[in-house]
Amino acid sequence: MAGRLPDRDIAAIRDRVRIEDVVGEYVALKRAGADSMKGLCPFHDEKSPSFHVRPNHGLFHCFGCGEGGDVYKFLQQIEHIGFVEAVEQMADRIGYQINYEGGGTSVQRDRGTRSRLVAANTAAHEFYMARLREPDAEAAHRYLTERNFDGNAAQQFGCGYAPDGWDTLTKHLLRKGFEFKELEAAGLSKQGKRGPIDRFHRRLLWPLRNLGGEVIGFGARKLFDDDTMPGKYVNTPETLLYKKSQVLFGLDLAKRDIAKGHQAVVVEGYTDVMAMHLAGVKTAVASCGTAFGDEHMAILRRLLMDDNFWRGEIIYTFDGDAAGQAAALKAFAGDQKLAGQTYIAVAPDGQDPCELRQHSGDGAVRDLVARRTPLYEFVIRGLLAEYNLDQVEGQVEALRRAVPVVAQIKDNATRKAYATRLAGWVGWDDIQTVVRRVGEEAKRGRTGGTAAAPRRQGQAEAPAAPEHVAARPNPNDPVLRPQRQVLCAALQYPAIAGAVFDSLEPEAFTHPAYIAIRAVIAEAGGASCGLGGAEWVNAVSDRTEELTLRALVSELASEPLPVKSANDIPRFITGVLARAQEAWVGRQVAELKSKLQRVSSTDAAETYMSLFGDLVALEQYRKSLLTQAMGNSDDFVSN
Repeated sequence: MAGRLPDRDIAAIRDRVRIEDVVGEYVALKRAGADSMKGLCPFHDEKSPSFHVRPNHGLFHCFGCGEGGDVYKFLQQIEHIGFVEAVEQMADRIGYQINYEGGGTSVQRDRGTRSRLVAANTAAHEFYMARLREPDAEAAHRYLTERNFDGNAAQQFGCGYAPDGWDTLTKHLLRKGFEFKELEAAGLSKQGKRGPIDRFHRRLLWPLRNLGGEVIGFGARKLFDDDTMPGKYVNTPETLLYKKSQVLFGLDLAKRDIAKGHQAVVVEGYTDVMAMHLAGVKTAVASCGTAFGDEHMAILRRLLMDDNFWRGEIIYTFDGDAAGQAAALKAFAGDQKLAGQTYIAVAPDGQDPCELRQHSGDGAVRDLVARRTPLYEFVIRGLLAEYNLDQVEGQVEALRRAVPVVAQIKDNATRKAYATRLAGWVGWDDIQTVVRRVGEEAKRGRTGGTAAAPRRQGQAEAPAAPEHVAARPNPNDPVLRPQRQVLCAALQYPAIAGAVFDSLEPEAFTHPAYIAIRAVIAEAGGASCGLGGAEWVNAVSDRTEELTLRALVSELASEPLPVKSANDIPRFITGVLARAQEAWVGRQVAELKSKLQRVSSTDAAETYMSLFGDLVALEQYRKSLLTQAMGNSDDFVSN
């Protein structure tokens, strides 16, 4: 039985792992302040980045959906794994040896867990690659070399060979200590009539990897006519690791170039990805065992996002046949914000990128991408190709078909430009008539639906009411802002906030949620307890079972402070602490003044003078705090 993960190892691994590197494998992150990076949230669909990572604190938080936590929480959410596996995965990443309590360093990890399935796939991949070098893999070698892929290319993309024999791989992995139930769960083996057998036989294989580069499955290509497995290509079935709608072949190799170059090229097959990369197009990817879909697009969007706006390109290499046209129409009907930056590249004679490289060389592949056609143009001209535009009748029918399509373009300027182009492509002399028809069709499309009531021009769409509205303070409330910034300081920089924060009276906070956060910070030992980073935030969060409060802790711990550089942080925190104290003292001053108004200076002179003395002292103290607060915040911009 496996031992317990010791707290000291959990903390040590978390401290050594760079959370921005881990998150950066799934999300394109950009600098957004002294200690903040942001990108598109991987946990919900968004077009403007609200997902923040705080590298120096080891934390992430999405201000859109509320997800947040440390690097372990991120892995648990993104990979759908348990806490123990997240810790073990990060330990493997940095080469840290865990000293399990009750079992030493050699404790065997739980059978069937994610880490075991990854290990099984890794061992299988090593086996398949070794078998590609054996004489019985001649057909696989021939398939690759006929397509101009040499041994280096096979090595680069991890190609392998599944040998003949019903259980060759299965026996090999069983000898390595894996159990059949693990091999079955990983999609490597299955139960046959006479016992466990391999899933793949006599096929050329490509490893399918996640964004982190782990092998999570395989794609297998038929080589022999007498192969009885159904389909030219067979993939690993859906497993704990492999979800075909969330995997893109080649993305582990292409992700950095995609984020850097703001371009992704979507091709249709494994050899197409290989051809593109070897020809110098390092941004090529392909879906695995399924059509390119919305979840694939969401993955690419997160990598292509740049600051607050979309400026990336998606280039599809569709075949020029009916299937390619249908795929282009589907892309056209998708997210119009992306469609305006989407392009189509069709090779001559219906060749795919692999065939183009094979027949015309690397330069032809690069030219294919360079000569890409805007998606709008490709779709519209594809429709017009069905009509005889040399005749008036053909022109009229073409306009009837194409005008509603152009009207679907949501951007007004782009729509007008393509309406003008449509008239020229059709050969229709009255350009303004075509532009007007397109405009009328677009207007009809916007008002024709009955699902939602129309809004007046300039009227904002009412947002959905979030849960726990009463429990979550408005982050932009100017009255509550000092309290919020004080809590941010205590959670993010406890060593600086320290004893000054701990000395704040609970009455310094007025919103119920902020009062509750102040209380759990105290229960966790206070800002001066010596903890920091994700360990400190987790200690605070663990003091409450209220999900709303836990989410607010994560939010406050990740919210960027309004400073120009890290050097400004101590002065800023001193200022906000003074401001919070000043606000509390101000309320006490108001109470004393109210009391003085109710006390007679003649009938209760002693009481009056005592209250008056307290008021003078508090006013002086308040003035010094205000001076300190203003002196330490003049250079900062309020949130």
